[in-house]
Amino acid sequence: MVGAGQRGHHVYGRWLLDHPDRGRVVAVVEPDPIRRRLFGDAHALAVDRRFDSLAELEARRRLAEACIVATPDRAHAEAVAAAFAAGYDVLVEKPLAHDLDSTVRLVAMAQQASGSLHVAHVLRYAPLFRALHETVADGGLGDIVSVTHRENLWAFHMAHSFVRGNWSRASAATPMIVQKTCHDFDVLAWNLASPVARMTSFGSLRHFRPENAPNGATQRCTDGCPVSDCPFDARRVYLDPAISGWPVEAITSDLSMEGRRRALAEGPYGVCVYRARSDVVDHQTVSMELEDGATVTLTMQGHSDVEERTMRYDGTRATLRATTSGGGSIEVADHLHRRRRRIDMPTADSGHGGGDGRLMDEFLTAVAQGTPSATEATGALESHMLAFLAEEARLSGRVIDVRARREAVREDAGLVRSRRG
Repeated sequence: MVGAGQRGHHVYGRWLLDHPDRGRVVAVVEPDPIRRRLFGDAHALAVDRRFDSLAELEARRRLAEACIVATPDRAHAEAVAAAFAAGYDVLVEKPLAHDLDSTVRLVAMAQQASGSLHVAHVLRYAPLFRALHETVADGGLGDIVSVTHRENLWAFHMAHSFVRGNWSRASAATPMIVQKTCHDFDVLAWNLASPVARMTSFGSLRHFRPENAPNGATQRCTDGCPVSDCPFDARRVYLDPAISGWPVEAITSDLSMEGRRRALAEGPYGVCVYRARSDVVDHQTVSMELEDGATVTLTMQGHSDVEERTMRYDGTRATLRATTSGGGSIEVADHLHRRRRRIDMPTADSGHGGGDGRLMDEFLTAVAQGTPSATEATGALESHMLAFLAEEARLSGRVIDVRARREAVREDAGLVRSRRG
């Protein structure tokens, strides 16, 4: 396990502890000594299997069949390269890398490596999104004409991760449209038979700005802030004794009330959201035209009352509506008889609507049997390219010719024969 933070420790690591018949962790790389100790203790790792740097891991013989990379975004490329050099099969958290060039280099590297590279596009494994894919693929909707896909973030999740947290500055992580919605681009690329031909995008950081701070707001929520109706008051969530998992476990390794208060008084999660100096968007819309003429709109926004994805596919014979709310459901209404068919999802048995656990299961099966997974890096290149180009379109105000860029990206990744020169 390279990276013993939220995903490495509390998602992948915990799943392995719950499924010892499927695999076990034999070593960890984590620079933070507290996280390294907590993870090592949880997995009963010997002291000489607890590394503080990739160099220590690289200096050892190959210790296992597989490596999971769950580091911060900008450390993905280095960690994957090190794991490949040591001969591991690799599962890397999304996004693959922090920019398009590095992403392409990793995919190209995967073509030559002895190990395989898999990306944590967990939605492909969630029952709702698999049912959505099968419903679109069976042809009952007719020809797809229009698609609307929305990712709606709970407002406090937006404040936690993208205003105060690890992804609050694009220069230190990745643009929000990449970090948060490469999942969604992957779902669209998976479902739609026709590729994207052109795209443009609009968005900004509209709300979390100093000029929008309420009167009297202090630098930190713990500085005696008198504003009583702020939905982003850090004390309201992080000091709630009923919450012991996410997001509290992301702000400190000491979950006692004293540890939480110290984290808010000293760390980024106690800073007023209007003074946190975030520079990523809190809303963005991407408009796409497919090669067959259909249109797609992807909207991501961080001001929702509930965490949900909502999707609508309008075809020439039927309309599909889907939501992740309430456990998840899909409804299809045909245009001829206006009959409605509803598919309700089973209760999720892991995060991301059951996708986390199924991702781990398929990755370990792929490693053990030498078979491909649904999210190998070559397939993930399309979604990452679309996300990075969406941010390019937003910043430049241009319409991007995706067809031309796709050909160049795939050539650079070694996926097609070059026609250059």
